[in-house]
Amino acid sequence: MNAQTDLKSQEPVYVTGHQHPDTDSIVSAIAYAFFKRAIGVRAVACRLGPLGSETKYLLERFGFDEPILLKDARKTLKEIELDPPDAVHPDTTVYETIRHMKETERASFAVVDEENHVVGYVSKSDLADIGLGDTSMGIELLRHTTAADVAKTISGTLIYDDPELHLNGKVSIIALSEHGIKNYDVKDRIVIMGNEPEAEKALIEQGAGMMIVVWAKEIRADVIEAAKQHHCPVIISGHGSMNTSRYLFFAPRVELIMRKKPMLFNENEFAEDAGVKMARTRFRAYPVTDNENHLVGYVSRSHIMAYKNKKIILVDHNEFSQSVKAVEKAQILEVVDHHRINDFATSQPVSFRNEIVGSSATIIATMFRENQIPIPANLAGLMLGAVLSDTLLFQSPTTTPKDISTAHLLAALAELDIETFGTEMFAKSADHSDMSIREMIVQDIKYYDIDGCRTMISQSMVSSVRSLIGKEAEIQNCLEKLVRKKDLDLVVAAFTSVADEGSVFYFAGDKKARAEEAFPDTSEVGHDIQKGIFSRKSQILPALTAVIQR
Repeated sequence: MNAQTDLKSQEPVYVTGHQHPDTDSIVSAIAYAFFKRAIGVRAVACRLGPLGSETKYLLERFGFDEPILLKDARKTLKEIELDPPDAVHPDTTVYETIRHMKETERASFAVVDEENHVVGYVSKSDLADIGLGDTSMGIELLRHTTAADVAKTISGTLIYDDPELHLNGKVSIIALSEHGIKNYDVKDRIVIMGNEPEAEKALIEQGAGMMIVVWAKEIRADVIEAAKQHHCPVIISGHGSMNTSRYLFFAPRVELIMRKKPMLFNENEFAEDAGVKMARTRFRAYPVTDNENHLVGYVSRSHIMAYKNKKIILVDHNEFSQSVKAVEKAQILEVVDHHRINDFATSQPVSFRNEIVGSSATIIATMFRENQIPIPANLAGLMLGAVLSDTLLFQSPTTTPKDISTAHLLAALAELDIETFGTEMFAKSADHSDMSIREMIVQDIKYYDIDGCRTMISQSMVSSVRSLIGKEAEIQNCLEKLVRKKDLDLVVAAFTSVADEGSVFYFAGDKKARAEEAFPDTSEVGHDIQKGIFSRKSQILPALTAVIQR
């Protein structure tokens, strides 16, 4: 087995950054997924939201696809191993269904139409009702059974069929005696008898609905002629009288006994939700369909008991509140991050790498070097963009010598000039000409609980704070709406400009006055440039925490 085949056989490991992803979050997911694949792990890069203009620019420039959107850490039925979609059709006989159950070792089947849509469900208990239930049930089923299905079920030969079938579903096994056949009422009945041509003819003329002959090789011509005149199908059975009568009741089609509104699951339902519903019913397995009601497989109780949720690696974050939905139920394998450690907890030990650097991409580039894994030129360029983005071209106070040395190494691998490349990249990130104020604010946000104060901090890169002139009322209105919609105590919007060497702030919420203490405006026009304030992690959040906790 080659390495590529081995990777495909593995369960995927999802590498994801935080909600409202910035460039470092997305690039770290892509780079670390590449790293894990290089050491034999089937890693898939993910995102938890839409991409910003800067990130899109970098992906397009260096030839990378947008990571897949990861919506939940729980597995859907589509993502667990299901039983194969064996099924029967409405015109399948009960006998054929029983044989198919034995061959596939299944206790139930979905009933599907010609386009594989589920139209019903049949289980062994439904089939058992035929043999163990009231005789009236068998009579009613045989009343609607065709001669062709009867012949097929009893391994017989259909000698004559008639479109004007007249059956009441009752069965008579004729044994000739000294009284002949005069004591038998056979009108509209299925008649089983030995090879006695005169009696066969007479019973047909008395109104038999179907004639089944045992121990015969052929039917006399005058009997067939009588059958035509009286609309009575004639069958030569492949069994004796006893087995013919036994198998006869398995000739009806499953459409006559199937459950027409079975309990189904959609393949996009979560496995844990399916398990809750299954606990309220008695079946062992249930059909699973796609959005067009096509059968895709079966989920059983054993599947639900055995499955585990997604395997996930967190990069550029470790707080569950910033991660994928239901992350606490995932199999968390690793964390690679450069932020504070807050509410992180797992049931099993994990690999946790947290360094005091300005970018998660810096840590991941170091891991490539530690493991002597070459970084392709296009990936080096992408990672350089992440380092420069998160360190604001080394102006952020979170920048470390390791970030700078790593950036120079990546620039050399990608054959890029840091100053030129950084200027181009920030021009793209600051271009919001096609975005509304709300889109600018929500494209990069993080939520925090600061001593019980529910806080959202947004940070947007702008070419110049002068671009905000005349938009103050619109910005404030947007923040007030976010406070109400998200039920927050404080919303902070920071508009950061590398060219202006700082950020301007807007606030909303009950704790607005406290935030204004942290970043006061001294001029009469308000919204001063807070010089040297670039980092949400090491400057904005600590300052807010200090005034809120005071």
